[in-house]
Amino acid sequence: MGRKLEGNGLWESSRMMLPEHKSRIIRDERETARRVKPVLDPQRLEEMERLLAQSLREHVKITVVLFDPFDDERLSGFVTSIHAHSREIKLQWAEEWRWIGLSEIVDVYPC
Repeated sequence: MGRKLEGNGLWESSRMMLPEHKSRIIRDERETARRVKPVLDPQRLEEMERLLAQSLREHVKITVVLFDPFDDERLSGFVTSIHAHSREIKLQWAEEWRWIGLSEIVDVYPC
């Protein structure tokens, strides 16, 4: 007799696949693939820390790029506080603020 449809139902039980479906499945797999956090060299880390400190001292607006496995997040604002012991910065923009761990940051540049 026939096989019972389980899991993804039609996708797993189908013996034939349309080219449109195959390309969609491949595109979905690429979009949902997790990225690996890049390893930053010490010179780049030092430059990023210098820009963060400059933003705190001189009230310079910066953009911080935060790593995300699917898509990087960009936040622009001013550093209002640095906690060296917990390795966090407080980034403020408009009326909002957020504590950000230095380990989350992959890039910093002035606006």
